[in-house]
Amino acid sequence: MEQRQRQRQHLQHPTSTSKAIDPENVKVIEWEDYDQELARLWSLSSALSQADDKKQTLQQKLQSLIQVKAESLKRSNELEEMRERLEARRLLMEKMSMRSKVEKEDAKNQEERLSMEVRSLLVAGTALSVARKRLQESNRLLAGEKGYGHLQKLQKMLRMRQQFMISQVSFLYPVKILVGPKQEQELESFPSGNRSGNSAASKPVNPGSLTILGLHLTILPFTKMSLFTDKKEVQRSATALGYIAHVVSHIASYLEVPLRYPLRLGGSHTYINDYAPSIEPTSSDLSSNIALSTNTKPAEFPLFLEGQDATRAAYAVFLLNKDIEQLLNYIGVKSLGPRHVLANLKELLRTIQSPEYIDT
Repeated sequence: MEQRQRQRQHLQHPTSTSKAIDPENVKVIEWEDYDQELARLWSLSSALSQADDKKQTLQQKLQSLIQVKAESLKRSNELEEMRERLEARRLLMEKMSMRSKVEKEDAKNQEERLSMEVRSLLVAGTALSVARKRLQESNRLLAGEKGYGHLQKLQKMLRMRQQFMISQVSFLYPVKILVGPKQEQELESFPSGNRSGNSAASKPVNPGSLTILGLHLTILPFTKMSLFTDKKEVQRSATALGYIAHVVSHIASYLEVPLRYPLRLGGSHTYINDYAPSIEPTSSDLSSNIALSTNTKPAEFPLFLEGQDATRAAYAVFLLNKDIEQLLNYIGVKSLGPRHVLANLKELLRTIQSPEYIDT
């Protein structure tokens, strides 16, 4: 009853916050329905209060959900950024891994090369050590009794022996200069050039005044043969050329010099050989000439005119002078010229018999 009275008072004395009542919309409630209507209003007021409470509760929950959602979105963005950074790091690690593999392969190749170089250095070091030992042994041998000094002594003895043998040849076939009628001067008293081939300081010797074993060598019949040529003079020149060939052959054998144009001795009928081809080979014949070069028979040229072609005989004299020039070059003396056969031979004999030859 007290509750109803309070409700009745509440309805009769509204609060200052209540809205103004519109007279046209006032609902007239009968007294009999007053309690029922009041109960209904009270239940509505309770329901409204409960709805407000639920609204507040839902608003609080929704606010918390919004905060959770925002936090979750923030976390998701952070995770996405972290995922991107992780992916970038993964790519960087892959690149570094590939680079590391390449560098590792390069390092392996360099290690293999260095290993090969080290092995080469070891082999070279071993070879150098062996060479050093051989050099020390060679130096020891050179410094010993059978060393360089002994070799020089042997060489000097060999030159003395060569000088003696060639002096015997010079004694058998003396080359002299005709001073006057029936007067000859010995070889040692000729004016002659020095070892360098410079003969400007001495008077030149007339080649026609030289003799070998008393015979003149006349080149004119070899260059200009006619019916009026003296046969005895031709025979004497052939004999003189045979003597010269004999002397040249002995000197070459004593000096151990293989002559470029070998001699076939036969006294006044001596021949000289030329292994060079008589004509220049063509390109088509080059291979066949190379294949047959070892089997090529040398061309022989006579050092005499009897029954021979004058051109071939003159070429034989030219080749003989080339052999003498070869021996002169071997002992370091310059030739006097292509037409000075006896003069070149004289210079060869004089130089070998000089005291300077032993000390060279």
